Amino acid sequence: MANKPITAIILGAGHRSMVYARYAQAHPEEIKIVGIAELDKYRRNAVRDMFDIPENHVFESAEALASVPKFADAVINGTMDEQHVETAIPLLKIGYDMLLEKPFAVNNNELEELMKVVNENNNKVMICHVLRYNKVYLTVKNLIVDGRIGDIINIQTVEDVSYHHLSTSYVRGKWGKSEKCHTSMLLAKCCHDLDIMTWLMGDDKPVSVSSVGSRLQFREENAPEGAGTRCLIDCPHVDSCRYSAKRLYLDHPNNWEVYIWRDIEHIKNPTYEDYKNSLLKSDYGKCIYKCGNDVVDHQSVLVNFESGATGTHNLTGGSAESIRTLRVIGTKGEIYAEMENKFVTLKEINPTPTTYFDETKIDLSDVPDEGHGGGDEGLMADFVQFIGDGNPSVSCTSIHNSVMGHKIIFLADESRENGGKLIEI
Repeated sequence: MANKPITAIILGAGHRSMVYARYAQAHPEEIKIVGIAELDKYRRNAVRDMFDIPENHVFESAEALASVPKFADAVINGTMDEQHVETAIPLLKIGYDMLLEKPFAVNNNELEELMKVVNENNNKVMICHVLRYNKVYLTVKNLIVDGRIGDIINIQTVEDVSYHHLSTSYVRGKWGKSEKCHTSMLLAKCCHDLDIMTWLMGDDKPVSVSSVGSRLQFREENAPEGAGTRCLIDCPHVDSCRYSAKRLYLDHPNNWEVYIWRDIEHIKNPTYEDYKNSLLKSDYGKCIYKCGNDVVDHQSVLVNFESGATGTHNLTGGSAESIRTLRVIGTKGEIYAEMENKFVTLKEINPTPTTYFDETKIDLSDVPDEGHGGGDEGLMADFVQFIGDGNPSVSCTSIHNSVMGHKIIFLADESRENGGKLIEI
């Protein structure tokens, strides 16, 4: 790494951008925040004050930032999904490198347009696939690279999205309507998982995709009898429904504060009445079955690879808890891992009369609970290294090796809309 810190500009001061920006507070010798571009005045000024940014480096938009000469090494782009490409391209063209939040494009046309600009300008762009830096997945990657299970035959990724996360983000929230967020649930929630799949498969490239899924649960006909339209106003089930806004949010206001309290975030110590009044007006106070959401709540994806290996990903929304699991079966053994429960189990084939395999259990309980199990911090450390020296780690999420996970998702959604049709890449 260079002797002096790299410099970066925050573009879009949302939750994810600020997670990455705070790395600069903990590691000022590695990275310094020197600019902010954010439409919301409250957030813009908060970041300005937090990092002591001069007024001439404070902007209301990506367009305003792109209109002045380049004054930093990189941009941390945490805008909304559908804004990533349109905000990134002008800044890439004037020479900025970039940390770009996932999904980095919402359709294949955007992906190709962005890649064209990156290739023409030779930018260093990393995508925020933080799970590559989680110790559980990194352990699995190293076992595969070391040849412990031989050649991969099948890889299975599973993401169970808890009922409270599903309802908050993908029914009531900003990813509940495809017209509003311009992404599918598979893209918004599972681009991590399909990226992990292609990363673990290495040079074995996907060749075809098929997928099925639907919106099974959150439809008006599934609402409890007599349900109203807003939990706190006209619903007799406000104290019994598992998806009651009162039970999920008002009774536990700190659980989802980065999602649902945007309109009162300027209030330093909100009262019960502040929270209640927010729910009376916002989408988070609507009946979960009458929100008009149109994204799937479960989907299965099948991927075929050049070698003949196969991969599956299963997304299930509405589970009791959120958990990601992984199983990789090879010619010499297999690996099973659970991210949230922090362990990896390796079984290596050994034809003895008793066990038939040798089992190694790897306890990763030291993995932190916060920040995607250390993935956020690992990503930022690697980003600093990548921008400073250009040396990628085994986890490096350079845009060039992050493309296939997105392509799989675009084709999976196309397949789902066409009854599970097999589509070649």
